[in-house]
Amino acid sequence: MLHFYEANINSTLLSILLATTIAGIFSISAAALFSFALLSKMVERMVSLSVGILLATSLLNALPEAFESQADARTLFAILLGGLLAFFLLEKFAILRHSHHYEGDGHVHEHGHDAHEAGKSGWMILVGDGLHNFTDGILIAAAFLADPKLGLITGLAIIAHEIPQEIGDFIVLLNAGFSKARAYAYNLICSLMAVIGGVVGYYTLGRGMQWIPYVLVFASSGFIYIAVSDLMPQMQRRATIRETIPQILLIGLGVAIVLFLTGARH
Repeated sequence: MLHFYEANINSTLLSILLATTIAGIFSISAAALFSFALLSKMVERMVSLSVGILLATSLLNALPEAFESQADARTLFAILLGGLLAFFLLEKFAILRHSHHYEGDGHVHEHGHDAHEAGKSGWMILVGDGLHNFTDGILIAAAFLADPKLGLITGLAIIAHEIPQEIGDFIVLLNAGFSKARAYAYNLICSLMAVIGGVVGYYTLGRGMQWIPYVLVFASSGFIYIAVSDLMPQMQRRATIRETIPQILLIGLGVAIVLFLTGARH
């Protein structure tokens, strides 16, 4: 009887590991294929799409999920505020380490200097993405422990909602000067956080689940900060009607993508 119980436990853990690994690799690869094939030549314009995706993922998906939990709303708002301030300080540190020169300032710069200096929050998107993937891993573990079929459905749902978010991440990283290979490699490393989350959820379920709302809020604060402080100011530099209309349409498209792919997830 003990051997059967241990075999069942090992089977569940293996299922969690496979589900989190496959979900991470598939969603990142699908997002990379779409981003690199269709968006690599128009990253600047696609920044608007990324804004819509990041804000919709945070404000219409992750934050509502966190506030619908049993967590204290004041505490969640405090974490949201703390997260925004933390990312502000992190970016301050990053900016201090970057040059403040730009093309045309009288100094000698290589072509594309401004593009490489843009989007200094590129690496911060990886922090938020890693935290988000960690919570996804815990959710997959919880679903598999409840019912293997539910675990499979949850894994598929997470793939669906990760793809648009990962597209947004790739756009931010390309805009920040990352090469395609580096953007893919860093996102792939972040996907391992889902595996870690799955293992943590498997061994600490009951105690670990209570932290999900707080991690979701902190991750969301990073997405919101990057969209509002880093990407939107870039969009404001192009204030003509000819540029503004596509920006608004692409933001709306980003929101629509998230709503369509995550509508049934909750």
